[in-house]
Amino acid sequence: MPRGDGRAIAQNKKARHDYFIEETFEAGIVLQGTEIKSIRNGRINLKDSFARVNRHGEMYIHNMHISPYEQGNIYNHDPTRARKLLLHRKEIDKLIGQTQQKGYSIVPLKVYIKNGVAKVLIGLARGKKKYDKREALKQKQVKREMDRAIKDSLQK
Repeated sequence: MPRGDGRAIAQNKKARHDYFIEETFEAGIVLQGTEIKSIRNGRINLKDSFARVNRHGEMYIHNMHISPYEQGNIYNHDPTRARKLLLHRKEIDKLIGQTQQKGYSIVPLKVYIKNGVAKVLIGLARGKKKYDKREALKQKQVKREMDRAIKDSLQK
């Protein structure tokens, strides 16, 4: 189960707030023209993006915004087009089976460059309820206060 060791270009911070991430998968992205140059410049946004399997059994990522390359020409790409994800057949079949269950979806967690190739880390996610989000915020606040107290006691 790969975790994505490359340098993160973009992260979907809202995904971990809104979902419980059950499992992660590393996938390649099929890009056009100058999209890789825009990704390397950090001109990518994962907010509100999601992945879905089409009727042919291929995985696509939707609503991922890659800004057009500034030095590009008239053949620049559409910023929010659906982009194909490259996964093994067994991984796609597993994701199809899991997303058939109610409440599961596939969300991109981060985009990074690994060995010169753009990769996306996608997660099988189960939606959080409102009370789960509140509990997570409380836990985060308690941890922050504990870390601050430890830091203060070490400095004295």
